[in-house]
Amino acid sequence: MDHREPHITVKDLTMAYGDFVLMRDVDFIVNRGDIFIIMGGSGCGKSTLLRAMVGLKSPAQGRVLYQETSFWETSPRERNRIMRNMGILYQSGALWSSMTLSENISLPLEEYTDLNLEQIGEVVSLKLALVGLAGFENFYPSEISGGMRKRAALARAMALDPEILFFDEASAGLDPISAHRLDELILEIRDSLGATVVMVTHELASIFAIGNNSVFLDADTRTMIAAGNPKKLRDESPDPKVRAFLRRGKGG
Repeated sequence: MDHREPHITVKDLTMAYGDFVLMRDVDFIVNRGDIFIIMGGSGCGKSTLLRAMVGLKSPAQGRVLYQETSFWETSPRERNRIMRNMGILYQSGALWSSMTLSENISLPLEEYTDLNLEQIGEVVSLKLALVGLAGFENFYPSEISGGMRKRAALARAMALDPEILFFDEASAGLDPISAHRLDELILEIRDSLGATVVMVTHELASIFAIGNNSVFLDADTRTMIAAGNPKKLRDESPDPKVRAFLRRGKGG
């Protein structure tokens, strides 16, 4: 597999709420197999950009292309097909509290596949095992730790073997050990599924441990001011804002 093949291309993207432009002139490429980081300070539009990429908010201008298909300009049927190849893990995990882990992970399988109940059960057990939760099928979200809930949500995001996984501050609220374990899982899953990963995060440990490509959004100029490998940006970026963000706690 050629990891330099463009998987997602964002071209001349402008995001706005009414007359208020949140960001403009955003251009970058996510290559197949990347762990791509969307980063920047508070209020720069990271989550809004992610929403444009996953089909939750249309841009005011510009295009989001999945390979050669322009997501917001294609038919609803084609958009749904693209979205079927996405898995999304939100900051809260967004598990249904009234359902067991098995029932949570079964939902997309029941909705989008023709598998019978026995086959769905096998897939659920496999996905939970992949995230280190074998045997927890009948537990409710309230009965497990925050780190385990994030892993269960990751299992649900993987239920349909998506080509692309999106994470919105997935490690927020986790202790360092749980956050590190989640990073390791993301790497393992990227490698085992051959998936492309797009992450919104401000956690430096995660950015440097697993990110190989990135875009940096700036709230003041309302656009992107850097793109590329995060470690290279930390060491070589000519922009002081980028260096300051990536060298936090390191004495500059």
